[in-house]
Amino acid sequence: MTRPEDHPLAPHGRIGVLLINLGTPDAPDAPAVRRYLAEFLSDRRVVEIPPLAWQPILRGIILRTRPKKSAHAYRLVWTEHGSPLAHYTRAKAERLLGAFGPEVTVDWAMRYGRPSIDARLRALMDAGCDRILLAPMYPQYCAATTATANDKAFEVLSRMRWQPAARTLPPYHDDPAYIAALKASIEGSLAKLDFTPELILASFHGMPERTLKLGDPYHCHCQKTARLLGEALGREVRISFQSRFGRAKWLEPATDAVLRGLPGEAVKKVAVVAPGFSVDCLETLEELAIRGRETFLESGGSDFAYLPCLNDSEEGLTLLRGLLARELAGWIAAS
Repeated sequence: MTRPEDHPLAPHGRIGVLLINLGTPDAPDAPAVRRYLAEFLSDRRVVEIPPLAWQPILRGIILRTRPKKSAHAYRLVWTEHGSPLAHYTRAKAERLLGAFGPEVTVDWAMRYGRPSIDARLRALMDAGCDRILLAPMYPQYCAATTATANDKAFEVLSRMRWQPAARTLPPYHDDPAYIAALKASIEGSLAKLDFTPELILASFHGMPERTLKLGDPYHCHCQKTARLLGEALGREVRISFQSRFGRAKWLEPATDAVLRGLPGEAVKKVAVVAPGFSVDCLETLEELAIRGRETFLESGGSDFAYLPCLNDSEEGLTLLRGLLARELAGWIAAS
């Protein structure tokens, strides 16, 4: 059959993988942080308060005061590559190019900020990807992270005349490969320390306690990850939750309170890990590695170490390559 001369180009036959992470400001300054927070804190999955009640608080108070403070925190962790979260997410995507064959494109996007999910999904479609795997970079499922990333992607797809076939990466909080990657990464980091920690503290991002009561599995996923990690390491791994925001009751125990109280329990040497974060970011590098250290040492601790996330390490890439290959089964030939 001969195609008419005026027939639009319709590239197809390729497969896309879109790594999705939370997001980051474009720069460590107050205007960029204000734009980022306005989008992030307007997400109904993140703040489950009716907009009529929440938006005046957000626009009238929070966006007037918080950006300057947050910009200072971002400046403490900003690198020559820019935002650590964006840098490591991009590095993962770049290092996975070609990992699944020449017909598979691996790209990355942010739920809030740039590059947007909208822009990268359309770029994948323009490149001929009519099958796309959406891969939120969250080991533990949470409506405020995994679900909103998928929500945004499907919102974009809902406006497309020609939609790709789509799959989503499931949570992998208890996957043996994930636990093995964490174990290898932590043991490698511990071997570089000049002290032996008496305790490993696994700090996960906090969520309001009501999310657990509403049926969100996040708390249970975090607990299982910490338990399996402790079993794999053959030592105690205590769990805590960080990044509280607002007046609502959040999941406990709080990381800052635990760090403050450990010296009183005769725990003077601690190592902190963040298994809920696939890459290092503001919450790990400023909140834990800087402020967490200060809290612990000022409370009487003697030695503190923050152990990095999997980032674009070999352990992290091997894990992600395996997870993605499993979800691409049937679309690509088994290797």
